[in-house]
Amino acid sequence: MNYLYPCNIEGNEEDGEGFAVAFPDVYGANTGGFTFKESIILAEDCLVVALSCYIDLGKELPTPSPFREGQELLTVQPLIAAQLDLYTAMREQNISRAELAERLGISNDAVDKLLSLDYCTPIAEVTKALRAVGCQLAATEQVA
Repeated sequence: MNYLYPCNIEGNEEDGEGFAVAFPDVYGANTGGFTFKESIILAEDCLVVALSCYIDLGKELPTPSPFREGQELLTVQPLIAAQLDLYTAMREQNISRAELAERLGISNDAVDKLLSLDYCTPIAEVTKALRAVGCQLAATEQVA
């Protein structure tokens, strides 16, 4: 799936300081910073936290809308994209965490770590889990 999400970054109109960031496709993904650069950095973290909440709640991940002029496009790091792909494949195939644990010969806690976006899971483990659900990790390059 494509994890390139558009976001709106606007200057603070009340006092003219700082920037507010909102992801129109990702419920609850709002943040801000004092500078534009800081706002981008915080927005990248905010996006990951919000997508993690979708996983924790067992909800379908939001599909990014088309980019519009005036928006910024942000994406997640490759490892997180792989974890999101794993989660999506599990949902689409109705594979429970317990079933994935059985297929991989690991504990349910280990599966939780595979799907946790704030845990530094080795990419090899995510790749193995993707294969266990019939998927393959592929890297692509896209011009920003």
